[in-house]
Amino acid sequence: MFPEQVSTANILSAFIYVVSAVSVILVLIGLGLVDAGLVRKNNVLHCWVQKITTCMIGGLATFFVGDAIWQWQFYTAFGTPHPFLQAFIDWWPGSAAMSTPALAQDPKLVPGADTQQVFSVFFVTFAMATVALIHSGTVERIRSAPLYVMSLATGLIFCPLAAYLTWGPLSPLTNNGLHDFEGAVALYVFTGTWTLVTAWRMGPRAGVFTPDPEGVQPKPSNYGNIASGALFVFMAIPLIALGSTWITPGKTVYGITMVPTGLGIVLKNVFLALLGGGVSGAALAALLKEPVWVFFGPIAGAVMTGTVFDVAGSMESLAFGVIGPILAVVVSRVLVHLHIDEPKVAPLAFGPGIVGSLAGGFLHWGTGTGGFTDLPAPYALDHAHITPLFQLIGIITVILLSAVPAYVICRVFEATSGLRISRECERNGMDVTYWGHDKD
Repeated sequence: MFPEQVSTANILSAFIYVVSAVSVILVLIGLGLVDAGLVRKNNVLHCWVQKITTCMIGGLATFFVGDAIWQWQFYTAFGTPHPFLQAFIDWWPGSAAMSTPALAQDPKLVPGADTQQVFSVFFVTFAMATVALIHSGTVERIRSAPLYVMSLATGLIFCPLAAYLTWGPLSPLTNNGLHDFEGAVALYVFTGTWTLVTAWRMGPRAGVFTPDPEGVQPKPSNYGNIASGALFVFMAIPLIALGSTWITPGKTVYGITMVPTGLGIVLKNVFLALLGGGVSGAALAALLKEPVWVFFGPIAGAVMTGTVFDVAGSMESLAFGVIGPILAVVVSRVLVHLHIDEPKVAPLAFGPGIVGSLAGGFLHWGTGTGGFTDLPAPYALDHAHITPLFQLIGIITVILLSAVPAYVICRVFEATSGLRISRECERNGMDVTYWGHDKD
């Protein structure tokens, strides 16, 4: 037995990741409420069915393969023979490291076993949020089969690979100067790109840009659900941010890229971004007569600041928060001009997500990042330095990693069973078509 594995410090560290993992479920609830509130009344049930099923498929796929892909960076840096293969052997649900209680695991082999096991769950919920956002950008149009294939492919390979490349202290791009605290590039840029490609291939919903001959048009079913969902996401974001830290009890707190920070600093910056985005979003809503920006403003502010929650100053976080909704509105207007019907995820990614990441690269140019404690070169602690160039490289890498498989999957279904629901289904509603529920 190894009682040091269940010390108070280790249990506290593990518990922080427990809170973060469970908090991602709040995001899933929030996204479901927002989507169900924005769709037509006769699509609400199927919206929830697709959302929950998508999350289950993506999460399970990540549990079996995805976590090992992310762990690959550590096995490489620590000199493990055959690091890719060994990561798969060690980090799937049936492995000894995942199936043995922490008390029975030698800390020399699996240090902080409880924390590592819990972090695996946190990573799984990260993938669930990714596929939930992909669904959010495709509601009311996409057939279930292509959506579920997208969820499987994303959870199994592409989401973990994006995180492996861009998120973590030893990821290949982090060790060249990329900095992304809360995975804004790996999450928002990835999902925004995927939904943009899919929305382009499916075409707009009936009645969005031009009047529909039969009078079909998108119509929010419940603004109360939209507001409630946005508040669930608001509540979850600060708790999720805690999961992007490395806590060394009695020593220091690092961000995910091993930049020294503090829990108080992170929490303060998150709230400044949320509140700044909330005020800016409310002003935009009043100016544009579009109430949804009251609900989306705080989220846009958090996305804008997500890459730098650990290194930003208070006024920087507030300024990023205020600017975030403005950029999201600009991108949404561009997409409308292009007749691309994706008003939720892509505006967050290509507005506040990308601009916030690049701006963070300029404002914190030269700050030490990457590496790990007690490792020699080329993985020594803080050996890399934040640069806007590698912020840009990270963004381009993730865009390509998302756009190519999204396009391929869309084209395969276009050529076979179909990507988009039928005209009859769109007219009658997905609930009555798939579940026999009478439409309103």
